[in-house]
Amino acid sequence: MTTQTADKNSVAGNGNNKLVTDRGATTISEVVVQKVAGLAAREIKGVHALGGGATRALSALRDRIPGATASAGQGVSVEVGERQAAVDLELVVDYGVPIADLAKSVRGNVIAAIEQITGLEVVEVNINVNDVHIPADDDGAEPESNGSRVQ
Repeated sequence: MTTQTADKNSVAGNGNNKLVTDRGATTISEVVVQKVAGLAAREIKGVHALGGGATRALSALRDRIPGATASAGQGVSVEVGERQAAVDLELVVDYGVPIADLAKSVRGNVIAAIEQITGLEVVEVNINVNDVHIPADDDGAEPESNGSRVQ
């Protein structure tokens, strides 16, 4: 049987590895990091949804099933190592929100949440904005068209 020991000062960047001790090691599942990242991203005002078009369509179907819940990790993919994590997010943003500012806020919130909750160092958070939500799209009404471009 092999045992894992870690130099207390060798932890990724902060010098305090709470996951590997002389009494044992704690591993964090990718699903855990994925959910934490998804929930943290959704906390930021201006994030309308997470996921690509197909993912959101499946989520809309799931919402129609009684008792079904949306996945907190939807639109999030992660890589998790022993001490570090990397996150990729797919966002739909609300129209009018400055995307660069939103991305900065989302990135900061996701990093803080993952590092605080899991103890992993987040090495990167990549954000792909794949759609803009326009409130008029929610009513489902198509604009009337009489065939001409102008009225």
